[in-house]
Amino acid sequence: MSFDFSVVPPYWEMLLIGLLWTVVITAIAGTVSVILGIGIATITLYGPRIVAAPVRAVIFLFMGTPLLLQLYLLYYGLSQLGVLLPAFWTGVLGLGLHYAAYNADIFRASLKAVDPGQAEAARSLGFGHLATLRHFIIPQSFLTALPQVGNNSIILLKDTAVLSVLGITELVLNAQRAISETYRPFEFYLTAAVLYYVVNLVMEYLLRIAARKVEAIR
Repeated sequence: MSFDFSVVPPYWEMLLIGLLWTVVITAIAGTVSVILGIGIATITLYGPRIVAAPVRAVIFLFMGTPLLLQLYLLYYGLSQLGVLLPAFWTGVLGLGLHYAAYNADIFRASLKAVDPGQAEAARSLGFGHLATLRHFIIPQSFLTALPQVGNNSIILLKDTAVLSVLGITELVLNAQRAISETYRPFEFYLTAAVLYYVVNLVMEYLLRIAARKVEAIR
């Protein structure tokens, strides 16, 4: 069978809408993963052991189980317990929690890499422990962690495709809808792959700009 990409243009709007939602999901879930990652790393390093130990256990749970299984547990498991979340927010929360575990490891290492003299200097100026973390340690660790966290964001973008199993509108699901009408899987999956690649290139370009600015600041 020959390939016929002339079937793709009539579905451009559908594919671009899917791509837009893919980017939106990546932005929201990525933000959640960064905020939670910083919080988890801070708790495991500076929190009391009675709190830090369960948090570490949760991190290992999310790092040691497949993303798809976690999404199923959130979507179907929580509903069985009477907690009903829309599929969209279940997907965003699942991706955010999954990558928060990986980002927490990155932030934990970057927090430990901050010169202890920074904390001593802040305390000599009258800053308390929390204020020192907030104004000095965490901002510096974020700059160190930015390249690796950015790489995780690119991986997160590609993992949004998994959300199609929950019926969440994103690029792969919309490509599948087009395929169900045209029976042309190669053309639409290849088009989706090209769109992912273009967004990846844009993200990598933005990360390089951010890395240069970080180096200038440091």
